[in-house]
Amino acid sequence: MKLRHLVLVDALTRQGSVIGAAAGLHITQPVATRTLQELEAILGVPLYERGPRGVTPTTIGRTFTVHARAVLAHLSQAGRQVTEFVDPHRGTVVVGAHATGPNALLVQAIAKLKIERPLQTVVVRESSPEVLSAELEAGRIDLIVGQLTSVTTKSELYTPLYEESIEICARAKHPMAQRRRITLAELTDYPWIIPGTETALRREIDHLFTRHALPLPKNRVETPSTPIVRQLLIKTDSITVLPGPIESHELGLRALPVTCEPIGHTVGITMAAGRALSDSANALIQTLQAVAAQRLGDELTPVSVAEGSPFKCG
Repeated sequence: MKLRHLVLVDALTRQGSVIGAAAGLHITQPVATRTLQELEAILGVPLYERGPRGVTPTTIGRTFTVHARAVLAHLSQAGRQVTEFVDPHRGTVVVGAHATGPNALLVQAIAKLKIERPLQTVVVRESSPEVLSAELEAGRIDLIVGQLTSVTTKSELYTPLYEESIEICARAKHPMAQRRRITLAELTDYPWIIPGTETALRREIDHLFTRHALPLPKNRVETPSTPIVRQLLIKTDSITVLPGPIESHELGLRALPVTCEPIGHTVGITMAAGRALSDSANALIQTLQAVAAQRLGDELTPVSVAEGSPFKCG
């Protein structure tokens, strides 16, 4: 068994097709197929079920993928740690961030870290929670900053930072911005901006409308891009849902007094269980904790057990 076998298994499980895995690894499809056949011959069992739309890992394939990713992750970490032994301040940390997530905290932490360690490289990768979890498992990222799920796994460790509220907002000059009380139904006639179905925030929005027995607005734009969301909010009468408090970090925007109290969720750091972190990763984690602690006294809520639905409507 060779390293290329493990790399292919990781790519196949992630892409769900031989074509996608081959493209991601910059090899031809016949080479990918032959490499998979070699590995299955070595193990003596099929790792994937072939279908018209791609490949699906078998039970053994899923188990083998976990071990393959663990090996790849340890090799990646070993290489980075050797580099840091030469010069601790020139290391690299790769952090995953949820699209439409609490990235104001991450921005502040990176800015503070770069003052203290100007030569340390920080790589930020935005994606959905599911994709980031797979990236963490494979060792392509060191940690994830974002909403903590209620589902715990043996392969991940969670460190809570604070509880974050969710607010319905629009631009400060929006026609509804001066109202003292608004129902969610009154806002459905306006255009909405909502994230894609792959994001955690989208699931919260879906839950909000379901609780009010309302369909999603027909006039809507779906995008996970924070810059696009901000520009559309400022230039149109669109409405969206963002982590709050809005006025404290989003100039020109205002939280609307919708009769639905946001409860929010717990924001924290997710790490891979049983994996030693590099000095660069530990430095970013300590900075995130320091920034979160500083913000707690200004605008955030201390961490407590966050359970139930993301919105509580009265």
